[in-house]
Amino acid sequence: MDDDQEQAANDALQTTFHEAAHQFSIVLKELHRTNPWPENRVLGPAINLLATELWDRCFSLTEISSALTDAAAELPRYAAGDELRP
Repeated sequence: MDDDQEQAANDALQTTFHEAAHQFSIVLKELHRTNPWPENRVLGPAINLLATELWDRCFSLTEISSALTDAAAELPRYAAGDELRP
């Protein structure tokens, strides 16, 4: 694979990756918005279900735990100190 083909493959992977995460977040927000039982939160069970689905797809416990921990650690920097998106 030459450099252009490799870059095109990388770009396609990144586009698919970002689109999947974006669509997942949109669905979760809509479920949160329309949840008729606010005492039954949506986000926690959704992340738990995602983790179990990842495990079912043969990601290791270490990979899943590490990814969730790393994501939580990076979020304050991304959010620039804001609790909610302004």
